[in-house]
Amino acid sequence: PRTRSQPVSRTVLAVDKMKDLLNAGHSRRGFITGVGAVGVAATLAGCGTDRHTVITPKITDADILNFALNLEYLEAEFYLRAATGQGLSAADIGANPGTVTGGSQVSFPNPTLQQYAFEIAEDELNHVRFLRQALGSAAVDRPTIDLLNSFNGLAVAAGIGTSFNPFADSSSFELGAFVFEDVGVTAYHGAAGLLTSKAYLTAAAGIMAVEAYHAAEVRALIYAESVAVPSSPYLGYANKVSALRATLGGGNETMISATSIVAADTMNAIAFDRTTDQVLHIVYAAGAGVVTKGGFFPNGMNGTIKATAA
Repeated sequence: PRTRSQPVSRTVLAVDKMKDLLNAGHSRRGFITGVGAVGVAATLAGCGTDRHTVITPKITDADILNFALNLEYLEAEFYLRAATGQGLSAADIGANPGTVTGGSQVSFPNPTLQQYAFEIAEDELNHVRFLRQALGSAAVDRPTIDLLNSFNGLAVAAGIGTSFNPFADSSSFELGAFVFEDVGVTAYHGAAGLLTSKAYLTAAAGIMAVEAYHAAEVRALIYAESVAVPSSPYLGYANKVSALRATLGGGNETMISATSIVAADTMNAIAFDRTTDQVLHIVYAAGAGVVTKGGFFPNGMNGTIKATAA
């Protein structure tokens, strides 16, 4: 595959600014929606004027970036294993990483599709490296990731069979990629309203843009196959996965068709967004209720934002 210059090297100034803000320890606004923190500003207990304050833990920009880093670990492991047969190196996963189950190199039918896989894999690797460099010592280690049982469970829940191996062939790979990419775009869009630092917001917007390119590429490939091979079931599978995501994690979905490759609202053409709660329900493969693990993260994510509120 072709060699590309490292995106991290082009963003040194942004990373330095992000590190400065992390080290400065500026106070940040907290948020409740989608995080699972429950509390009130103050309550009165007993009699008299004695007040007992219950403080809701504040979620920092670093916490939000670590939430994104968990998702980037997942995507990087998926794409790297599909493109090269190997996952992230020891230098990119932290001192005490979780294990990764499943994943193998895909046999692509032509160099073009293979190059797509290599390019996206390199992008996701660089996203991991960028976030880890920005967070410094605050970066969480790679969590335990399941790329085997998670997809089998997804197949059953979506109604596309009793098992599904996204590494079996290029069509399966595209469907597996579809599972992640739309979620990544909505997750970064949702994070935009939670970040307090302009440097963080700028970096997140840049990553979201690349994830959106990936999503559009994958969606277009799936639709193109349905045109080239009308008997292919993968367009129908993708739309079933889309319906499942809507059931698990709410948010809006755009079914893939000849007139709807881009996932956005039809009035203003603005990309959809999801709260951290909604994203967790999808990647944990669980519906309503408090959920702390499951699906692609059998032991849960690492960091502060790792449990749903409901």
